[in-house]
Amino acid sequence: MQRESLRGLTSAEVAERVAAGRANDVPSGPTRTVTQIVRANLFTRFNALLGAMLVVILLVGQFRDALFGFVLIANTLIGIVQELRAKRTLDRLSVLTAPKARVLRDDIEREVAVSQVVLDDVLDLRPGDQVVVDGEVLESSGLEVDESLLTGESDPALKSQGDEVLSGSFVAAGSGRYRATRVGRAAYAVRLAEEARRFTLTRSELRTAIDRILTLVTYAIVPTAALLFASQLLRAHESVRGALSAAVAGTVAMVPEGLVLLTSVAFAVGVVRLARRRVLAQELSAVEGLARVDVLCIDKTGTLTEGRLAVEEIEALDAGAPHDAALAGLAASDPNPNATMTAIAERFPRPDEDWRAGETVPFSSARKWSAATFDSHGTWVLGAPDVMLPAGDPLRARAEGEAALGRRVLLLERTHAVITNETLPTSLEPIALVSLGDRPREDAAKTLAYFREQGVAVKVISGDHPATVGAIARRLGAEGADDAVDAKLLPDDPSELADVMERSSVFGRVTPQQKRDMVKALQSRGHVVAMTGDGVNDVLALKEADIGVAMGSGAAATRAVAQLVLLDSTFDALPPVLAEGRRVLGNIERTSGLYLTKTVYAMLLALAVGVAGLAFPFLPRHLTLIGSVTIGIPSFFLALEPNIDRARPGFLRRVAGFAIPAGTLAAVATFLAYQVAGEEPGITLGQQRTAATMVLTWIGLLVLSIIAAPLTRARLLLVWSMAGLFLAVMLTPPARDFFALHPPDDLVWLAGFGVAAIVWSFARLFVPGDRPEGPRRAE
Repeated sequence: MQRESLRGLTSAEVAERVAAGRANDVPSGPTRTVTQIVRANLFTRFNALLGAMLVVILLVGQFRDALFGFVLIANTLIGIVQELRAKRTLDRLSVLTAPKARVLRDDIEREVAVSQVVLDDVLDLRPGDQVVVDGEVLESSGLEVDESLLTGESDPALKSQGDEVLSGSFVAAGSGRYRATRVGRAAYAVRLAEEARRFTLTRSELRTAIDRILTLVTYAIVPTAALLFASQLLRAHESVRGALSAAVAGTVAMVPEGLVLLTSVAFAVGVVRLARRRVLAQELSAVEGLARVDVLCIDKTGTLTEGRLAVEEIEALDAGAPHDAALAGLAASDPNPNATMTAIAERFPRPDEDWRAGETVPFSSARKWSAATFDSHGTWVLGAPDVMLPAGDPLRARAEGEAALGRRVLLLERTHAVITNETLPTSLEPIALVSLGDRPREDAAKTLAYFREQGVAVKVISGDHPATVGAIARRLGAEGADDAVDAKLLPDDPSELADVMERSSVFGRVTPQQKRDMVKALQSRGHVVAMTGDGVNDVLALKEADIGVAMGSGAAATRAVAQLVLLDSTFDALPPVLAEGRRVLGNIERTSGLYLTKTVYAMLLALAVGVAGLAFPFLPRHLTLIGSVTIGIPSFFLALEPNIDRARPGFLRRVAGFAIPAGTLAAVATFLAYQVAGEEPGITLGQQRTAATMVLTWIGLLVLSIIAAPLTRARLLLVWSMAGLFLAVMLTPPARDFFALHPPDDLVWLAGFGVAAIVWSFARLFVPGDRPEGPRRAE
């Protein structure tokens, strides 16, 4: 029966299983389709507000009054293009990293796509192969499987006939064959990933605040527009078309469309900058999440360490013995080297000609030793000291001390006996102690120090033994390394777990479910948590974290659920990622005061004009001009400046605390100037509106100067350049005609300027001190 099963399925049996739906139909990752991406960016509250107003203007007004429509188009395109770029990059990465499977069919070995594997297929395994479906081992030749991507435990597991192998693991050493017992959604790795399959957007306080603003504006627009339309039609004696145009002009300025566009552009620029550092952001708002992170959870293997063993030290116990040559010969004699032998072969790559092995015993996890006989040099044995030495031996105690530091220690011994079986030879003479370790990344210590300086707590969460994790963390200077916690002893109660997470920073023997629970426990205490990972065991935690960071070389499931993908899989990419997030969010928070100030003064002016029954003081193009020179253009320059401020909660409260008094003062100054100009004999409505436009522009530039403080030479140049641009429009006939500006006489100019100066003299009394600060330059 066993021999028959090793021949594999026939073509007919494969076809029968495919028809029965028993093929390895693996579900795709939780990414959005192109249609979903377009729909999500197109059908938004913001687009609905501006879109409705754009339609009205195009029906009753002039195209020049519909310039705000470009904001709607640009904002939508930026979101769609960025998400499509991220999706295309991930899809391409998935194709490049997709594993293949070697199956035995009709007694012939062939390579097929993973999706073509069926139930009961016999699959071949060799060193480095990925186990693509769950199965039962049929034959094993020193087969050792690395299950670290599933469990986090880095030590390979020896697999014998009848043992189970799980999808998502890799062959570390040896070879073998196994029969597929669970495929598709029934496989272990897929079931684990399925728990995190649902697509969710990154949590975004900024997006939530903007949505709340848009909600409030939506509620305010309808009655304000109705009041304005009625007053223009019935009391200002405008035509229906003119009343509709005025209603749109008065309410479109209430929508902070520039803030939405600025946010999208700033995030998009941040995404491009991250891409230059080989960091892929799947969502624009992931950049904001970076800035708010105050806890970073990382794995040991692949993050703090390179994920592969390296020989760190050789202690000669017999100075005259050729231990280097012996190690080279032993490594070369193993046909299927495991991670240990691979590390030794890298250190000693070329054995001498007279060190060619005769009889050999390959290394295995069960024996914990390997041996080889060399014609003129005797028999050499390499193995674990606890197997090769009696209890109480000083060398064994020394090796145990090294193991407590996170190293793997092997003992090299020599004997003149010839190997006759797989029994450990006798009369062994100790020659050298060989210490190996998972090599720390060169940049890990520096990166940990950076996060410590930035006030970001780092939690090391690994499936390895707590002593090993603690030893690596200690070498890299991580906090809490001397108090590593065994996750098997962690409480199940979420509140108690949160207490432990607050106190401790290094954890070992952590299961995938515990990683997720740890992230949730930290979030329950108000922390914004980022999680890095590369294996299927990290998927649940990556999904739960506020920001998931996946390694490009890791499992496809981790890349699918993460907001950020480190394409080069290097830990040192994270500091600039955090800095970029803080730069973007800090600048957006400051410049948002400009946009909400406009929302406030637009609503107050619309209400005042509606109640007074006056003609509306602006055409839509007037407000477009004012917004461009006092808000739109300068805010884009300010949003791209360096900024190292830490993100703080309470964005909406701070911005509203500045915008409400500033917007109120701007509305009062503008309304007074409009009234004063209207009382001047012989002045036309066009001149009256131009006077209001000038005053509101001056007030807007004063608001800009506060937002941009401290006023460096570059920022002063920006403010004065905007003033010059407005004057250029006023003095250039084609531009003046395009924007329907009719400059009044000098007296009205002076009166308007005087009103603006008088009103703003009270600004320092009413604008609170807790206002958006000017962008700070990185040191």
